[in-house]
Formats: sequence, C-alpha cells, structure tokens
Amino acid sequence: MDIVLLAVGALTTVADYFVICSGGSERQLTAIADGIVEGLKADGVRLVGREGGPGAHWLLLDFGAVITHVFAQPEREFYQLEKLWSEAPTLLRIQ
Repeated sequence: MDIVLLAVGALTTVADYFVICSGGSERQLTAIADGIVEGLKADGVRLVGREGGPGAHWLLLDFGAVITHVFAQPEREFYQLEKLWSEAPTLLRIQ
C-alpha cells in the first residue's frame, strides 16, 4: 500500500529510482518483497542485494538502478524517506 516512485538519479549515484511501499504485517512484507523479486526475475532483472527482514519491519531490495524499500508503517514514518528525498521528483504515487 502507499506506493511511491521517486526519481533520485539527479541527487545520488546510488540509484536512479527509489520505490517505497508499505505492508501491514511481517508476512505481507515478505510476500511483497518476494513478489517483486520473482516478478523481476521472470523479466530477467537480477537482484543485486537484499537487506533487512520482516522481523526488522523493513526490507531493502537492490536491483542496481532501482532500490525498493518495503516498510511496516511505523518504520516508514520513522525513516521518512519521502521527506529525506523531497527534492526528488515523484513519478508515481498509488495510495
């Protein structure tokens, strides 16, 4: 839920895009992350790295040019990535 796509490429060399989304439970966080990895793998996109875990209430999926952040809502509010990267254009928001 609450999916945001930020174009961060002009602000950092880490990635071109950040995808930020939330899940409602540890099981949902895992399912979201696994679904993203499986879907992109089917399209030939390789996962470079994976950090965090559902028990930490956040996961980071690094696909090189695109980094996906999957948060439980309290952790998303705590880290406030949209605020941290507020200068990045928001290309998509699905609430």
